[in-house]
Amino acid sequence: MKIQFLGATREVTGSKHLITTDSGHRILLDCGMYQGKGMETDAANRDLGFDPATLDCVVLSHAHIDHSGLIPYIVKMGFKGDIYCTPATRDLCALMLADTAFIQEQDVRTYNKKIDRQNPHKERGKKYKVEPLYNQQDVNRAMKHFVTYGYDRRFRLFDDVLLTFTNSGHMLGGAICSLEIYEGGSGLEVSGLGEKRWKRLTYTSDIGRPKSHILPSPQLFPQCDYLICESTYGDRLHDAPEATEEQLLGIVEDTCVYRKGQLLIPSFSVGRTQEIVYVLNQLYNDGRLPHIPVYVDSPMSTNATQIFRMYPDELSDEVQDTLRFDPDPFGFNTLRYITDINESKMLNHKEEPCIIISASGMLEAGRIKHHVANHISDPRCTILIVGYCEPTTLGARIQQTGLQWISIFGLDRRIKAQITKIESFSGHGDYQEMIDYLTRSLEVKDVQRVFVVHGSEEAAGAYKDHLQEAGFRNIEVPEHGEEVVL
Repeated sequence: MKIQFLGATREVTGSKHLITTDSGHRILLDCGMYQGKGMETDAANRDLGFDPATLDCVVLSHAHIDHSGLIPYIVKMGFKGDIYCTPATRDLCALMLADTAFIQEQDVRTYNKKIDRQNPHKERGKKYKVEPLYNQQDVNRAMKHFVTYGYDRRFRLFDDVLLTFTNSGHMLGGAICSLEIYEGGSGLEVSGLGEKRWKRLTYTSDIGRPKSHILPSPQLFPQCDYLICESTYGDRLHDAPEATEEQLLGIVEDTCVYRKGQLLIPSFSVGRTQEIVYVLNQLYNDGRLPHIPVYVDSPMSTNATQIFRMYPDELSDEVQDTLRFDPDPFGFNTLRYITDINESKMLNHKEEPCIIISASGMLEAGRIKHHVANHISDPRCTILIVGYCEPTTLGARIQQTGLQWISIFGLDRRIKAQITKIESFSGHGDYQEMIDYLTRSLEVKDVQRVFVVHGSEEAAGAYKDHLQEAGFRNIEVPEHGEEVVL
């Protein structure tokens, strides 16, 4: 068996790991899009490192675009196999991949207009413009390839490959992927074969936190021989999750009550937005939330919240308790979900205190970027970062200490708004939380090799050290394109 690491190697985007079994099956773990650099990522996304037509199947851990975003592209490029995931992941992908196609078409249109301006006298026949990776029709075709299984059901991908999904606690539908691969050559009947020739490979993808407001804790997964593990927060610890509610309330009161300003929260549409809304809903139910308008300004967030409402049994015990007296834990009287673009534009002219939650979480696109551009020079306002931002993104740059000016939409803007962050809203476990989870799930001494992915070079290196301290051995941080034989 071979594994080739084709994405999210020493960085936090573009997850793709290709398994080739001894019997010749080619299984892709996740098919993520590189994000965070606009059109700069276009070439990286087109250069897959494999021929999609040669893949037998995709195993998809969850719906976040850095894990699922190139699925329509590989279908467009000749992939004909099945895509295995949980039912909630499939429903979220239908929404999120369509949105990604729309964003691409917008980005490409803007880029091509810029190229036209820069090249008024084009050479005849020379191609300057780019095309989107895929469109809505490609998304529709891709969705026909999805095959869903629930958690904790061991099922066959092929005669010699078994798969089990375990709830990762990272997002709705998110899964730890545990593969059992028989390494005895092709044409074998697996039933009745001895256990010694099976190799157990677990791909954690993204690991959630032990305590989340809306999602259950990551569930224990089966023993493995080989582990591919994320390391997003491999070099840091989060604040205690119990402090989240009080931190958020303090920022709301300071911004909206005392300074009479607006609180802008860039947030990923799926998962993060629902958790923030849930916390505000709890504060509202307790009579502690100031009586101010709250807007979720995102069609995507609105539709994603509907999907969360469809899966109450996959939400946390805390949400289950809330549902006993509150039929909608993602809605309250002062909250409005906004989908219409004209209503969104009107928010930019509002002067009264309010909370605006909108995508994207890294401030690279979407309605929130316009809201920030319009309010970043207002000292009454606060921009609250609630998750990880790639170093090259606006969301990361805006947090630089001492920064006084920043360019948004090509214009330099004076930073007078307060920029603050609540780390504990993150959907990723920190290094201690992840190690506690791994050591509870596994007999560490029986894990033969560990591959650390989905983290910056610094975070992955630090996490490697923490894993060694916890007793893991043979830990590697693969480079892009590296191939290993197990």
